[in-house]
Amino acid sequence: MTNLITKMSASAFALMLALPVQAQDTLTADSVVATVNGTEITLGHMLMVRASLPDQYQQLPDDVLWDGIMDQIVQQTVLSQQDSGEETRRIKLALENERRALLAAQVIEGIVGDAITDEAVQAMYDETYLQGEQSEEYNASHILVETEEEAAAIVEELNGGADFAEVARAKSTGPSGPNGGQLGWFGAGMMVPEFQTAVEELEVGAISGPVQTQFGWHVIILNEKRAKEAPALEAVRGEIENQLSQQAVTQKIDELTDAATVTRTAKEEVDTSVLSNIGLLED
Repeated sequence: MTNLITKMSASAFALMLALPVQAQDTLTADSVVATVNGTEITLGHMLMVRASLPDQYQQLPDDVLWDGIMDQIVQQTVLSQQDSGEETRRIKLALENERRALLAAQVIEGIVGDAITDEAVQAMYDETYLQGEQSEEYNASHILVETEEEAAAIVEELNGGADFAEVARAKSTGPSGPNGGQLGWFGAGMMVPEFQTAVEELEVGAISGPVQTQFGWHVIILNEKRAKEAPALEAVRGEIENQLSQQAVTQKIDELTDAATVTRTAKEEVDTSVLSNIGLLED
């Protein structure tokens, strides 16, 4: 029933977007903008509906939205005033859940607002990207073959002075073969572990022995390596702010929960299938 009402309201709202109304001055959230059988509808009610509209309606001008929002609230009020619109147990529980969720969200908003400061963002950026040992990036090429014997023969050929890129074009079965085996730049964790370890142990210009991975046998040459540059602060600001938010909220929830007196019914003590018995909500 609730889903039906929600869908009906949304559909009705989409059809009710109509003509703008004349603007009024000095309105506040408590200003009464309509009455329905004596029940007052305030600008605050309209503002809350406006704030919760789906994205496709958020971009519409306010003068277009006004009549649609007003009509929606008026029609909901008319329906709610009917005898069948009494506050049932489902509605009471839903309102309690909604109130609890809104109050919690308001507290979280305050926690996040306090946690995300320019100073905190800069400090986490410095700690994450600027302090400590800089990670390295590698530029390598490889030749991929099916057997260790083939790889060993290629190592011997290269040590004898053969050009790595030419051998890669002629013998590598990997997709980089036609490009001389070039893999470009990569950092830690971007290659399979066996390959990554072999690369990190090489000196620039050195050629590895045969290295086995899930793809076959590799012969690797390390072309270059460099310290990985830190990203610009603005490029990672969103990620840092999310981390700060999560840390602050988790810490506060843990503190409040630890300080609260909480009792729980253990799920082992109940038949958890009762959670699907929606009929218990009937009066």
